Amino acid sequence: MSVEGKTVMITGASRGIGAATARIFAQAGAKVVLLARSADQIEALAAELGDSALAIACDVSDWQAMQAAVAETCVKMGGLDILINNAGVIEPIADLSESDPEAWGRAIDINLKGVYYGMRSAMPVMEAAGGGTIITISSGAAHHALEGWSHYCTSKAGAAMLTEAANLEGAEKGLRVMGLSPGTVATDMQHRIKDSGINPVSELDWSEHIPPEWPARALLWMCGPEADGWLGQEISLRDPQIRKEAGLK
Repeated sequence: MSVEGKTVMITGASRGIGAATARIFAQAGAKVVLLARSADQIEALAAELGDSALAIACDVSDWQAMQAAVAETCVKMGGLDILINNAGVIEPIADLSESDPEAWGRAIDINLKGVYYGMRSAMPVMEAAGGGTIITISSGAAHHALEGWSHYCTSKAGAAMLTEAANLEGAEKGLRVMGLSPGTVATDMQHRIKDSGINPVSELDWSEHIPPEWPARALLWMCGPEADGWLGQEISLRDPQIRKEAGLK
């Protein structure tokens, strides 16, 4: 499968993995739809990418906003072929016993409910068109608890189960659903993790983080038939064989 002429929607597209993914897919000939709360940043990125890019200011934790974004995409781009659920937050890093319940819930709204809202909005459109690809950015935190990250681990674990459920229900309708666990990536999020000084991840040297272009290129590879063996599963970029197959060195 080539992404030439395909429409890909990327949440959390203003920076980090999301912005790198937008550039990689645009270079491959895809039409890219950039979603983020920061309108100025995604509009600047859309201008950089040219006429094949569309910026839509959207809070993924708002169901109606997510529905509207998918509807606008279908009108302006002619459909939706690929959804990359990338938006996520690490804040607030805090011990569970001292965490702010409102802020904890906000992380769930973005990291978990935002993934559900994306799937719920995109799946009917893709099913009606006969198929589509949905990839959710996961994390090792989905499977291993870490101090100070109860909100993040819980939300990522839920998103991983959503990925399995979407595959179970959507595979016979032409949907390709997978997760990508990139490992630690050199983005702004890692600066906040470093500043927290909580758990072993904050102690990693910056040189140990992979560049955001790596998961972006892996996501492009996952949209092709070479990745069909992992449908319904979570691909880890920590796996040297996966890096080789995705063309990463």
